[in-house]
Amino acid sequence: MGKLTATTVKNAKPGRHADGEGLYLLVKPTGGRSWLLRVQFDGSRRDIGLGSVDLAPRKIASGDPVDDIPILDRRLLTLAEAREKAAILRRLAKAGRDPVAERDKDRRASRTFKDAAEAYKKSMAATWTKAHTARFINSLTEHAYPHIGAKPVDQIDAAAMRDALGPIWTTMPVTAGKLRQRIAAVLNYSNSEGWRPTEAPLRALSFMLGDRPNGGNYPAMPFEEVPAFVAGLEADAETMGKLALRFLIFTAARSGEVRKTTWAHIDLEGRMWNRPADIMKGRKAKAHSVTLNDQAIAVLQRAAELGGSNPDAPIFPGSKGQALSDMTISKIMRDKGLAFVPHGFRSSFRDWAAERMPSIPDPVAEAALAHIVPDKVVAAYKRTTFIELRRTLMDGWGSFLAGGQNVRHLRAV
Repeated sequence: MGKLTATTVKNAKPGRHADGEGLYLLVKPTGGRSWLLRVQFDGSRRDIGLGSVDLAPRKIASGDPVDDIPILDRRLLTLAEAREKAAILRRLAKAGRDPVAERDKDRRASRTFKDAAEAYKKSMAATWTKAHTARFINSLTEHAYPHIGAKPVDQIDAAAMRDALGPIWTTMPVTAGKLRQRIAAVLNYSNSEGWRPTEAPLRALSFMLGDRPNGGNYPAMPFEEVPAFVAGLEADAETMGKLALRFLIFTAARSGEVRKTTWAHIDLEGRMWNRPADIMKGRKAKAHSVTLNDQAIAVLQRAAELGGSNPDAPIFPGSKGQALSDMTISKIMRDKGLAFVPHGFRSSFRDWAAERMPSIPDPVAEAALAHIVPDKVVAAYKRTTFIELRRTLMDGWGSFLAGGQNVRHLRAV
């Protein structure tokens, strides 16, 4: 029998008051009262908050909605209820089950997609702009919530995502692509919070949805899938073509720029790829420099080991020492049964930059892709700052692809 009574609970002074078997009443100087359970689990002591004290209990009639709430989910507890909840958690701990996880299991799993999206939005409040927040919520409200808004996040599978995306997949391809990223971000966030056991089922989803019309654009792999693709390339048998493709992805460069570049264009010490105008796109092309992240540097070092580093030689030579053909890199994608093309990774990078790096201004991402940016924009940031922002962006991209940066830190989908 416990030491406490309903009267002592009500009249207890500030401090910790033991009931027995690890159950305590905590009273704050302000008068606030709560229950705490101390148990041993996995060789260490755990203090578990059970909830607040119910000082005005009422008799619960049969059929009352409160009667349907499991005792582990109740957050306002009488002395008797606190003892019951404590006893359950003690038994679970003795059985080798984490009492905190068991206490929160039902509450976490019941989070709806809409609730999870709101929680995710709040978690990103410090990094998202008001405009981006509005776009994020508006797209989910219009296209996702009618299908999966009330659905628990742990029950949203590839089929549920397909149902939300299907109506606009071919008629609004750009919107559908962004919606896919945003749904995935909410599910990935839910996984990190323990509300669902897995991240978004993007691989399974890709088999359920047909190709989208691209409006003349190159088919681009959704940026969330690129890290896994890169990891697959690294696990494959090594070829010069696969090294070139990895370098293309890490630098968000065009295939021709990668194939035609020579060691004379590389400044390893300064971590820069200085591309002359004659390998750039278009008749009015200008020389352009790309900041090199750790991942791109590692590819260059491996290419040097395999083919040497003669200043005039192509970095990624073919079998006869000449520059690789465009078909060599494209064939890697086709051999894997993918509809995407190497050039599409530039779009993957641009989507990632917009969605996951909202603190980096859009002109910086455009400059990283060698798109024309007005000189007055560069001047506004000062040239040195502009380069450093580009370096921050490309370093973040490389780390994201290597899996070294948790999506929760970068995502702004």
